[in-house]
Amino acid sequence: MKPMYEKVLPTENSSWRYWLYALDEIPFNWHYHPEYEICLTLNSSGQRYIGDNIANYTDLDLVLLGPKLPHTWHSKELLAPGQHLTYVAQLPTQWIDAVVQMPELKPLGDLLLKSKRGVEFSYATAQQCKSRFEAMADATPMQRLLWLLEILQLMLDDSNARMISSDGYAPVSFADSATEKIDRVIAYIHQHYTSDLCAEQMAGLAHMSTNHFHRFFKQRTEQTFTEFVNQLRVGKACSLLLTTDFPVSAISYRCGFNNISNFNRRFLQLKHCTPREFKRSYQQN
Repeated sequence: MKPMYEKVLPTENSSWRYWLYALDEIPFNWHYHPEYEICLTLNSSGQRYIGDNIANYTDLDLVLLGPKLPHTWHSKELLAPGQHLTYVAQLPTQWIDAVVQMPELKPLGDLLLKSKRGVEFSYATAQQCKSRFEAMADATPMQRLLWLLEILQLMLDDSNARMISSDGYAPVSFADSATEKIDRVIAYIHQHYTSDLCAEQMAGLAHMSTNHFHRFFKQRTEQTFTEFVNQLRVGKACSLLLTTDFPVSAISYRCGFNNISNFNRRFLQLKHCTPREFKRSYQQN
């Protein structure tokens, strides 16, 4: 089965992406992306597909995946009441490859090389990494980066780590016109987020029907088109709130919101505070 290309976008004010998935079940979603990925799966039991390997997994499943390595997990079985939880850290290739050129981080180069086949880590290492992932939830971008470095160090020190895919396995290069389409659409959104944007317009850019575009965008970014645009605009607004003295109404219009009430509602939805409260909290800190 041909894997689907997934577009990964960094977390706000970060060079990489941190995310927690909380799902009622983990659907089969065979996909790949050009980023390295650290994945910690909790409260779940099912099948794990990485490269040419299929295996059962259970709680505290910690792996490191190299760029373009196809993968998915699949489970409907919870180990305890609640949800399937999956922490991910997705690291852009150019960024992490540049970082490991620092003398202090050169030992990570061998681990990244092994990740091209996927690397599975011990239960003990997964337990230690779990606390770091949990701490990231309320951390600043700098503190989150420090936790990430600690996780990489723990993985590097794990003498029980083992390769997942078979010896000699290498990801296949997939020619995918959808990759070009999603990149074109996202680049356009970033360039024109201050203007009116609509799905019909983006569908035309991608040469799709509007209904097809909505499904396509959700599959590739894990967000709806509206969610993506609102998140981008609110992120830009946060930057202006912290670096300028513009009134909130001016920032609202500069970031593409058509009225102040809509801006306040979207900001509260994403940041769990009003724009003024957001600015005040950072001034106090």
